[in-house]
Amino acid sequence: MSNRPLYVAQPYLPPLKELLPHLEAIWESRVLTNGGSYHQRFEQALAEQTGCPHIALCTNGTLALVLALQSLRITGEVITTPYSFVATSHALHWNGIKPVFVDIDPTTLNIDPYKIEAAITPQTTAILALHCYGQPADTAAIQKIADIYNLTVIYDAAHAFGVEDAGGSILRHGDMSITSFHATKVFTTFEGGAIVCPDAKAKQRINYLKNFGFADETTVIAPGINGKMNEFSAALGIVQLEHFDSVIARRREIDTAYRAALDGIRGIRCLTFDTSEKRNYSYFPILVSGEYPTARDELYARLKKSGIHSRRYFYPLISNFPTYRSLPSSQPSNLPIANRASDQVLCLPIHAEVTIADVEEIASLIANPQRASTC
Repeated sequence: MSNRPLYVAQPYLPPLKELLPHLEAIWESRVLTNGGSYHQRFEQALAEQTGCPHIALCTNGTLALVLALQSLRITGEVITTPYSFVATSHALHWNGIKPVFVDIDPTTLNIDPYKIEAAITPQTTAILALHCYGQPADTAAIQKIADIYNLTVIYDAAHAFGVEDAGGSILRHGDMSITSFHATKVFTTFEGGAIVCPDAKAKQRINYLKNFGFADETTVIAPGINGKMNEFSAALGIVQLEHFDSVIARRREIDTAYRAALDGIRGIRCLTFDTSEKRNYSYFPILVSGEYPTARDELYARLKKSGIHSRRYFYPLISNFPTYRSLPSSQPSNLPIANRASDQVLCLPIHAEVTIADVEEIASLIANPQRASTC
């Protein structure tokens, strides 16, 4: 392994020469935002890539989720996962919605559908689920519950761009899905996100809301916000799509190498994924159990000393942050599996610049934690 630091996520950036003609075209047009030609082209390209015809681009994934909740007029209580990036719950909080946390499945680390029904109250209006690390949630079970109780379903698919199940893109599920194009994601526009809408009418409402609520030059129909993607980000997205398949293929190689190199290390468990689904290899999480010779946080610190910047992703648990820990559903006794996963998880570097030699060196340090402290 070289002396360069290795981070969990690092954006793939295409050769600058591929992007420059698009930047020059934007420069010449003087149209930098407000739904210009690149914004329109990128939405169309995403629709063709995903098979989801009604996609609305946004400034970032968090605003996309805030806008989705606004457009669906969600109120009251929403059942959600505590095992996610805090933006999932913050989007509820910004909309004046009370999150109700339920525990997660120990294998997928997604929300456990069998815990949802018991948490439903007369104030429950929706389910907000996550496709954790790009692992599809149990969409069939969640939709069945939603249909019985007349609940809306929103998917936080921030990790799941490019993921497919037997029916196509995972983004097609629910009443709306949002995804993120942040620089740490497998597909990036520097900053950015998108909402996958069920129909043209829903997309039109999103378009109003992300442009301050303007329906035309003088008509504001709702208290919207500035959530539009700019032309530069859209141009990068168009170029990135040309490289997406090769980036995924490279990440698949790294994932396979990690699994082989970590196999048999006592106290280390790699998450398993459904091999019938098309993955995007967005993260490489391991769980560090009590059988491992050191605590998870000690391993994290030792790897960091060696220039390997892993991440305890997601730690702390959302329900343990001050904003949310007073909620009755946040009690640790209600969320034993999520709390255990949060205390054990460690995401290792996986991106296009990680080499197989890097993977083998990282695995060697994990297999011999005392060595990591002396590097």
